Amino acid sequence: MPNFSADLSALLSAQGLITLLTLTILEIILGIDNIIFISIAVDKLPKERQKSARTIGLVLALLVRTILLCFIGFIAGLKDPFFYLGIFGVSGKGIILFGGGLFLLIKTWQEIQEHIYSDEDEIGHGKEGKATYKAVIMQIIIIDFVFSFDSILAAVGLSGIVLIMITAVVISMLLMILFSGIVADFINKNPGIKMIALCFLLVIGGILVAEAILDAYNFSLPHEKHIELNKNYAYIALAFAMMIEYFNIKERRVKRDKDYKQKQ
Repeated sequence: MPNFSADLSALLSAQGLITLLTLTILEIILGIDNIIFISIAVDKLPKERQKSARTIGLVLALLVRTILLCFIGFIAGLKDPFFYLGIFGVSGKGIILFGGGLFLLIKTWQEIQEHIYSDEDEIGHGKEGKATYKAVIMQIIIIDFVFSFDSILAAVGLSGIVLIMITAVVISMLLMILFSGIVADFINKNPGIKMIALCFLLVIGGILVAEAILDAYNFSLPHEKHIELNKNYAYIALAFAMMIEYFNIKERRVKRDKDYKQKQ
């Protein structure tokens, strides 16, 4: 178990505060995909239940990450192979990433198909009645666990001090809870933004599956030759696509205003 007295001293040091700030920013970045999934998932619920489902989803993410951080030794053990398939090792980390990535791919693909083929009235009104509250919460719990596991592995690589990691997770999750409603409304009110978000989740699901396969492959290589995927490119692509769609939205708004003025 962690030594919280020693961790508190480390947290209150200058280096500890710098690490806390860095880790908090990292957790917020890694939490983007979580917020996007939750925002899209709860859009299927009636409007009056969306806020509570979104808050419950993010609070569950906070609890899952905090609990997992208290069992760092167990989490670290999941990086070791459970069994081998020839020269390739299958670890607990690989199983979680592969299963979570596959779930995200299937779920996101279903959402994309529904978004494409649904009537506009359904898209614009949250598709009430097509999902139960419990089903949405269960989906959020599954994806929370996968994203939490990935987030914790990144946090451990940056700081080995449990209290700093827990504090960073709490701060980042509170900020996400505070602004999640704004993000959700923005995504769900703009079909172009929502499609970009869905494609981003599709990419993240593919990355998780690829990470699981690489994890198994790396056991056949010396440590210095291990291959790691860089997810930063996915976030850069998301930002670029969002910027393009922002200008498209602004262009449509300006043209609509001009047309309105000309008709008067």
